[in-house]
Amino acid sequence: MTNKLNQIGLDKQASSDLSDKLNRLLANYQIFYMNARGFHWNIKGEKFFELHIKFEELYNDSLIKIDEIAERILTLGFTPLHTYEDYSELSKIKVAKNVSGGTEAVQAILNGYEVLLPLERELLEMAGDSNDEGTNALMSDYIREQEKLIWMYSAFLNK
Repeated sequence: MTNKLNQIGLDKQASSDLSDKLNRLLANYQIFYMNARGFHWNIKGEKFFELHIKFEELYNDSLIKIDEIAERILTLGFTPLHTYEDYSELSKIKVAKNVSGGTEAVQAILNGYEVLLPLERELLEMAGDSNDEGTNALMSDYIREQEKLIWMYSAFLNK
């Protein structure tokens, strides 16, 4: 029975499935991060100061999450993706190139959450089914934070 468990006592196959899904999340976060970084650099207009700061908060938070996701994959006994080629291939979040308008940038952020949130909910369910409390806790935290951010960015757009 022990040979079916990984180094932290979880089922190897379930951990493999979780790692695959975590790598999908990682790929999407990398594109989300790059988009937020570009918005921070290129934002123009009346809301420049407000959005410049918000986008910096977003990309800094995304960078932390990217590291946490990659380390969780390693903890489960697998290898995180680490090339932009892999990220581009797997990501459902579209690259936002040369976006400088506040409304367009905020909408792109919301579009990104439309990809991230369902993935995180899938991972939360998978982790619960696998008795993987580490991944479960991570996803639960991300979901709670992002639901609030979706509300805030939607309010900015009067949605």
